[in-house]
Amino acid sequence: MDEVLKRQDSGELKRRLHGRDLIGFGVGIIIGTGIFTLAGVEAKTHAGPSVTLSFVLGAVVAGMAALCYAELASSVPTAGSAYTYAFATLGETFAWIIGWDLLLEFALGAAVVSRGWSGYLANLMGLSPEWFGEDAKVNIGAVVIIAVLTVIAVIGIKESARVTNLLVLVKVAVCVLILAVGVFYIRGENLTPFIPPAQPPTETAGALHQPIVQAALGLEQSVYGIAGMVTAAAVVFFAYTGFEALANLGEETVNPKRDLRVGILGALGVCALLYIGVSLVLTGMVPFAEIDAGAPLADAFDRVGQHWVGALISLGAVTGLTSVMMVELVTIGRIGFAMGRDGLLPKKFGTAHPRWGTPHRMTIAGAVLIATLAAFIPISELADMVSIGALSAMIIVAVAVPVLRKRRPDLERPFTVPFSPYLPIAAALACFYLMLNLDVMTWLRFAAWLLLGLLIYVFYGRKHSRFAEPAGDVSSTDRPM
Repeated sequence: MDEVLKRQDSGELKRRLHGRDLIGFGVGIIIGTGIFTLAGVEAKTHAGPSVTLSFVLGAVVAGMAALCYAELASSVPTAGSAYTYAFATLGETFAWIIGWDLLLEFALGAAVVSRGWSGYLANLMGLSPEWFGEDAKVNIGAVVIIAVLTVIAVIGIKESARVTNLLVLVKVAVCVLILAVGVFYIRGENLTPFIPPAQPPTETAGALHQPIVQAALGLEQSVYGIAGMVTAAAVVFFAYTGFEALANLGEETVNPKRDLRVGILGALGVCALLYIGVSLVLTGMVPFAEIDAGAPLADAFDRVGQHWVGALISLGAVTGLTSVMMVELVTIGRIGFAMGRDGLLPKKFGTAHPRWGTPHRMTIAGAVLIATLAAFIPISELADMVSIGALSAMIIVAVAVPVLRKRRPDLERPFTVPFSPYLPIAAALACFYLMLNLDVMTWLRFAAWLLLGLLIYVFYGRKHSRFAEPAGDVSSTDRPM
């Protein structure tokens, strides 16, 4: 454990962030695809008006996981987030798995968002769909925005925070506008029944696209009802996955003991209220079966003749998705930095820029991967993998809390999870239950990614880890804890 806490000795990041910066980063990454797209899509396909309850359920599970993150982040304020926590409690093998998992989550998430950003920009400015949007053979818009944001992320964390905070102000203002205007157009009949009765899907999907819990129990495929609401919660959990990114900024926070918990819990609380309010307004304005899946909020205001609000929503979507990509790039850099510093990835990724104090090599490498995916591959069908990656990481974090308390009861804990170990156990079980409501194909893809990661670890990471013994005995149980 002491070795884990001293990892930053090989290269330190500059402490320049305060609690308000962390809240800005959190809102920046959380408010984005979920509020501008997923709310409408999941209302139409799975939950109806009860998508509001899906966001409530997602917020409750995320809140329990956030408490676990807050304790570990304030106790172990170092780059790497769940990766570092797993290393400190469960050993190197689990740490590698969760680090590899997090790289998938944020890289894939950024690629998805960059393609969505390109489409929104094309609609807003009338750009050619040949180069912008989901139908482009080479999505130039997605590549350009990733390149621009990478430069900002490499120059400095404070500069990244300033850009993110500016974008967050615009985005939150648009969300408030949606609530202030949309509340006058809510119609009670659109919210009745609030939980539509379960029914077979209009287009029967194959067994691989059935929620794994239904497939395991041999149940018939269905949408809406309680099961549909929970399935939607598993999908929209993607919308809450930003708060754990803040735990990666522990080494760059001026007062991590206070600011980390303020940033994590504060950002999650603000975003949960906005999600719940906006989803309620959306489903109250438009019958859920008629919601436009491409631009649900803008279309809703167009339907009631408020075209100026629809235009502002498009502008808010562009700025909102920009801030999401910014924070995801920053997060990928910090996770790779921690793994490179430990030798599990090439050590050049574990060094900071001598002038800017940022993990420039890992940030650039992550950006190249993201831009490649975003340019050529329509990856909307992989969006569920962001949720399954985040949920699995949160299970590790929840388990790490009681384990670390047992192994290091003397460790200073400025913030502690209440009712431990019961709340962390409940958080782990709740995350696993949501994972079971994702489809079989998502689980298969996730398993394939983990298998690839384990192969890399076996043939590279174990041999190059800074904790590997000269004789090659690298059992995770023998690692310094």
